[in-house]
Amino acid sequence: MATKSTLTQHWNATSITFLVLSILGLLGTLAFNVSAVASGRDFFGDWFGSGPAVGSLGVDLLIVALAGSVLIIVEARRLGMKRAWLYIVLSAVTAFAFTFPLFLAMRERRLVALSMG
Repeated sequence: MATKSTLTQHWNATSITFLVLSILGLLGTLAFNVSAVASGRDFFGDWFGSGPAVGSLGVDLLIVALAGSVLIIVEARRLGMKRAWLYIVLSAVTAFAFTFPLFLAMRERRLVALSMG
């Protein structure tokens, strides 16, 4: 009976979906962040100072990122995942749209591994 290689082991449709979303989050936010820096924009000033709708979006995303960060820590501890704090640190220098789906992909892989014994 053939065995899966270590590289592809524990990847299922759900973990692959989260990984694809993570990559899209990284590329999508990277494009806008590079554009903002290249044009010399005040990143946080634009985010929170460009009107109530943009401010509302900023607060919305901040609260979701905080709740997601709590989930990352709690779930990682529950499942015995190491270095979960790196997802939160990486979100500060990349984007939560990248790190949260990446965590969900790795979480799904861990759940598959635990179910296999």
